Amino acid sequence: MGKANQHKNIFEGYGVCVIIPTYNNNKTVLQVIRDVQRYCSDVIVVDDGSTDNTKELLKNIRDVDIISYEKNRGKGYAIRQGFRRAMEKGFDRAVTIDADGQHDAADLQVFADKLNEEPDALIIGSRNIEIEGMPAKNTFANKFSNFWFWVETGQKLPDTQSGYRLYPVRRYDKTRFFSTKYEFEVEVLVRSAWSGIKIVPVPVKVYYPPEEERVTHFRPLPDFGRISVLNTILVLVTFLYIIPRNAVLYLTRNKFTTIVKEQIRAHNENPLKVSSALGFGVFMGIVPIWGFQMLVAAFMAHFIRLNKIIVLAASNISIPPMIPFIVYFSYKTGGLVLNRYEELSMETLQNLKTQVMAGNFYATLDELGYSIFQYIIGAIVFAAVMGLATGTVSYLIMKISWWRGKKKKMKNL
Repeated sequence: MGKANQHKNIFEGYGVCVIIPTYNNNKTVLQVIRDVQRYCSDVIVVDDGSTDNTKELLKNIRDVDIISYEKNRGKGYAIRQGFRRAMEKGFDRAVTIDADGQHDAADLQVFADKLNEEPDALIIGSRNIEIEGMPAKNTFANKFSNFWFWVETGQKLPDTQSGYRLYPVRRYDKTRFFSTKYEFEVEVLVRSAWSGIKIVPVPVKVYYPPEEERVTHFRPLPDFGRISVLNTILVLVTFLYIIPRNAVLYLTRNKFTTIVKEQIRAHNENPLKVSSALGFGVFMGIVPIWGFQMLVAAFMAHFIRLNKIIVLAASNISIPPMIPFIVYFSYKTGGLVLNRYEELSMETLQNLKTQVMAGNFYATLDELGYSIFQYIIGAIVFAAVMGLATGTVSYLIMKISWWRGKKKKMKNL
């Protein structure tokens, strides 16, 4: 009991409560609450419109904050209500644990210990997805989810579907979430990564009862469909906004904008020349000549009379964090051009990134059985599209900026 009290003190010191969303878990919810109370004194139970006798059972529980409503709205909605109540009560963090008894409340000690090390992180319980008793469909869904999380964030996690998490809820006080059912746990994880919240996995235990005793409210067709739609949206946002935003931030931190401005002033570059240099630089950063991109970019820029400094700065799109995305979309583009639909796995992409840095990229691609020709064709087409898009957008931005500046000067006359 001493250890339990020690971890209670940790949770209290960091302003942590536990949120238990429940829907028709009358056989397990009371035991889950009692187990949780051994490790955390502050518990919020969200009854998501249960139609069994859960409401009556919860009326007899002491020292627990109960949120209840009549209509079932979904797990994501229930967690969001828990977040709102936690912040109203002054908590800074909240652990979510399922009410079906699959999570072990004793693992709250693991969360508390990791919280001491990573006080600002989102801590996610990582189950052994190969464990005996875990349904095969769950294992597949988890690997599927892990892959798309990596595509959307560039981060690898062993178990993105685990609902056993410690959230820094105060960081979400101005975040407007959109999903309300199981897909919420995907949305909040991805958007946390986008917001710069560190995500840390910790090992947790899980219990899967025999199939005849198992209670699940997950409906494969509609719920998996919603998750797939959400991932589609998140991928689009990733490549249309998040990656460009991160690239701009990276380049800004490395004085990219300062370099461009200095070059414009020094050489009196016009918008067309600058945008052409930016677009050509991006093109050269993607074309499949790893190890020689900057050298060839500088030579070609001199040959076609573009600003070499701007070209070289823009070619830095092939920074290490961007390499897996460049390789993936180059290969996918090649598949579209050649009418092939072979996929690259997450592990392969990470391996290829390492080999790019070591200079062994093409040999490794060949050893793994992937088409070098498909990658080269795709990379050239993808580079051309991205270079053209960069040049066009940058030209429009500079022309709009020039027009606004001219308009401002006219007003001051």
